[in-house]
Amino acid sequence: MIQKQLFDQTVGKLLMFFISLLFLLSCKTEMKNKVESPVPSIIRTNFGTTKNNEAVYQYTLKNRKGMQISILNYGGIITSWTAKNRKNEFDDIVLGFDNFTDYENKNPYFGAIVGRYANRIEKGTFELNGTQYQLPVNDNTNHLHGGLKGFDKVIWEVNTLKKDSMVGMELSYTSPDGEEGYPGNLNVFVTYALNDDNELSVTYKATTDQSTIVNLTQHSYFNLSGDFNKEILDHEVVLNAASFLAVDATLIPTGEIKNVKGTPFDFTAPKKIGRDITIEDPQLKFGLGYDHCWVLTDQSSENKFVASAYDPESGRMLEVYSTEPGVQFYTGNFLDGSLASKKGGFYKHRTGFCLETQHFPNAPNEPAFPSTVLNPNEVYESQTTYKLSVIK
Repeated sequence: MIQKQLFDQTVGKLLMFFISLLFLLSCKTEMKNKVESPVPSIIRTNFGTTKNNEAVYQYTLKNRKGMQISILNYGGIITSWTAKNRKNEFDDIVLGFDNFTDYENKNPYFGAIVGRYANRIEKGTFELNGTQYQLPVNDNTNHLHGGLKGFDKVIWEVNTLKKDSMVGMELSYTSPDGEEGYPGNLNVFVTYALNDDNELSVTYKATTDQSTIVNLTQHSYFNLSGDFNKEILDHEVVLNAASFLAVDATLIPTGEIKNVKGTPFDFTAPKKIGRDITIEDPQLKFGLGYDHCWVLTDQSSENKFVASAYDPESGRMLEVYSTEPGVQFYTGNFLDGSLASKKGGFYKHRTGFCLETQHFPNAPNEPAFPSTVLNPNEVYESQTTYKLSVIK
């Protein structure tokens, strides 16, 4: 009888122990879920002051999955972008600086909104409606990325956006008639929207009171490994394009649209960036690697698949969708170790790549290219979506 009582007491204690253990585990899981699934948020912090004494703020967007993207009101610059690897560890995957001074003085367009005209215009000249325009020449003999003070170097007005499954910000800027030589007062709106599927949507809109040219893009440099001391040559890239624009020695399109088949420019199937980048090829020599515009197979204005990049080590996969007809694939060929990394060390040759969705370079001087002219009573509209996921 005593033995049975002792047995019953032992069983009871063990039962209570397991019930308590299950309760504690349940609480721990619930707390973990609360940490990993917060309400989407946006936080504004001071980031510095321009030489003209303008306040620079950083806005950090965070979704329920824990992804964070930080953006400045200066240049609409994405300063950081955290994403999980296959070990569920978050790392920053975009190149940039940890201080504003470097963005103002040394920035090779890290993370910026580029305009009025992304990419190059030959000798900085174009004709529109019988008038010849001269833009600043800031890339050897050509005009690049909007000139000496493009959209990457101005202060944008910001309105924050927040919904149940999305957090974002709308940036607006009015570029006055004659700024950097461009005609017309141009009203520009750029919206960054981060959802809970780890997708960042970038939407562009613009109107003008005078015929002008417009070509906007986002210029983030990615390194999906999260280690900025590593080259991006092992990243596997797909470009949904069967042709690309041949360029001359100054990287201006010649007008020739070349088939990628049988060339180092064929990324129609997954291929490591570094596989063909050192092949003896005149086009690679001109760009010091890949710095060309690919002509997308789908030329519709739908938000279609453009490209993907995969880092086998971390498991991170980046997919890009856009309404644009082209994508400039750039492999960090001009990074030379002179710029300090925000993670310590320096940004060396080919430690970042860009997928800049856009219209074609030098289109104002190439009638066969899709038009970049915007007239009064028209609305320039474009959208690009970046989706991050993990391949286990």
